[in-house]
Amino acid sequence: MFIFACSQLLMIIVHVTSGYNYTTNYITVSVNHFSYANNDTFKLKYLMNDKYWNVNKGPIFFYTGNEGRIEDFCDNTGFMWEISREFEALVVFAEHRYYGESMPYGMNSFDDKLKLSYLTSQQAMADFVDLIKYLRNGALSVGRRPNPVFAFGGSYGGMLAAWFRIKYPATVEGAIASSAPIWQFTGMTPCNDFFKVTSSVYRNASAECGLTISTSWNTIDKVTESDSGKMWLTENWKLCESLESSGDVAQLKYWATNVYVALAMVNYPYEANFLAPLPANPIKEVCKSMRDHTEYDKTLLMSVFNGLSVYFNYTGSAKCLNLSSAFSDDIMKGWGYQACTEMIMPLCTKGGEDDIFEAYPWDFEGYVEYCENRYGVKPTTDDVEKQYGGKNLKAASNIIFSNGLLDPWSSGGVLKSISSSVRALLIPDGAHHLDLRASHKNDTSSVIRARKTIKHWISKWIFDYRYRK
Repeated sequence: MFIFACSQLLMIIVHVTSGYNYTTNYITVSVNHFSYANNDTFKLKYLMNDKYWNVNKGPIFFYTGNEGRIEDFCDNTGFMWEISREFEALVVFAEHRYYGESMPYGMNSFDDKLKLSYLTSQQAMADFVDLIKYLRNGALSVGRRPNPVFAFGGSYGGMLAAWFRIKYPATVEGAIASSAPIWQFTGMTPCNDFFKVTSSVYRNASAECGLTISTSWNTIDKVTESDSGKMWLTENWKLCESLESSGDVAQLKYWATNVYVALAMVNYPYEANFLAPLPANPIKEVCKSMRDHTEYDKTLLMSVFNGLSVYFNYTGSAKCLNLSSAFSDDIMKGWGYQACTEMIMPLCTKGGEDDIFEAYPWDFEGYVEYCENRYGVKPTTDDVEKQYGGKNLKAASNIIFSNGLLDPWSSGGVLKSISSSVRALLIPDGAHHLDLRASHKNDTSSVIRARKTIKHWISKWIFDYRYRK
């Protein structure tokens, strides 16, 4: 079942103390924008800073909120804050419905599939349209030509930013879509590409590291065939709960798989704090102990444990290894449903030369059964393609798709420019939406260049907006 979880790793929040100042605001929006049969409304939350805004001509920098509290994305998108003064921009972070405080039916929002049916990307973007209309025409506006709006987003938020420009070009003048896997869908990207990218990060750090991880899966099975082996692994890996069954062992491997993916996503060139403190370039640290895949079984597993400890116990303060989900129930309630409706992203592994993981096929029928049992919905595979055009982006314009090539989600990203105004921006040594994060003294030259390129395109779009006929 680990393949299901990987679709839930879209959001990577590295916790920081930002010091960014903003006001917290709410706007009333419709629960259902696309029917007159439901007149229910709710309060959508958004954060705003107008310190540097030139109301006469300054743009609106609009973050299209992801699957979580909007404050987390606000704190982790320093690039928007850094360039707001230069562009004299209004900075807005809009929360996505069904996350954070933006609950259409309050505590009852997840009670049944009718209430949940309003959790879609289309409804969320319609919320954003209403908010932008209010910001342009409300008390902050001067009644001139509306200020140009530029959507920013990372990960699922980056997908929304791109789709926002595609669906509402009269509302959004351009979009910066960072680490946006808009092609990680059926028929667009091979299901094992995600794990091939993940594997390449470890193999490039150290060939032996990749081989050790590949070898470890069978070694875990061998060692845990007996009860004494399960006890040995429980004690030596310092597990919070004992391994009692083959299901427990599968859960351990599931956890490790997701850790390897998460570390590739946050392989930043500086220390960060993703759920727990991480060192700079964490994969190099993980691979330091994995130097010989031919080691004796238990010796090899201890080298793997030492590598994984970088993730869960870098500071040495953790008393035991907890295999439970890293994400809060509030996030998983919403994203789990979205991953069973619109966001069907086939992921699979093949093992061997293809990747460093165990072989697991993409089982769509099994996934359908899971979604029907969990949410009472039957997923289909072509919703996103029908809504947003899939790989046919010839009619789109003014979108920058930036991707760090260390990021597993780049597998489903736009890696080649589509046209003169739908551009692919590659960051060879960048991880998950690194370009949207705040500047750091350890930033590599490629991410510095990427940010300069993004600023260039924003300047061009503003010029075209002001002076085109």
